[in-house]
Amino acid sequence: MQLAGVTVEGRGGTDRLMDAMADRLTRDGVRLVGALRAASPDAGSGSCDCDLWLLPNGPRWRITQDLGPGATACRMDAGAFEEAVGLAMSRLRAGGADLVILNKFGLSEAEGRGFRALISEALARGVPVLTGLSETHRAAFDRYADGMATILTPTEAAVMDWCNAAVAPVAEEGACP
Repeated sequence: MQLAGVTVEGRGGTDRLMDAMADRLTRDGVRLVGALRAASPDAGSGSCDCDLWLLPNGPRWRITQDLGPGATACRMDAGAFEEAVGLAMSRLRAGGADLVILNKFGLSEAEGRGFRALISEALARGVPVLTGLSETHRAAFDRYADGMATILTPTEAAVMDWCNAAVAPVAEEGACP
């Protein structure tokens, strides 16, 4: 099983690392499927909106909803989130993915939903998966991975080394004789 997780300290650190890795891997010709957290156009305005950028080429997908002023309930739009998961899953099933990258193994995945099915299907197809991790859901990730995941040092070099090693066998399988 080719599954790796990485945690970067500081708010947004993991998102920035995953974005950098996706950009670099894309430039290197690696075919990506998955989702990364897209920077909100109104970042810094106090808005809690969350968008995902669906790999490889979009679209930007809003996964939160406006509950109105003073609302304290969870703003996650479960329907929109599951639509994003479905689109990513259809891209994986269409073939041509060398690597799945996900911004995080979050609450939905910890509860057995969200991108967890995409992770499982990718691994079953022999497509490696890289995901961001938070300490909040680390125990759930560890239970899911059952000792078979690699926890990476949070540096571009360490993550890129793992990606290159994980993708090399996938690329060789797709090569023409």
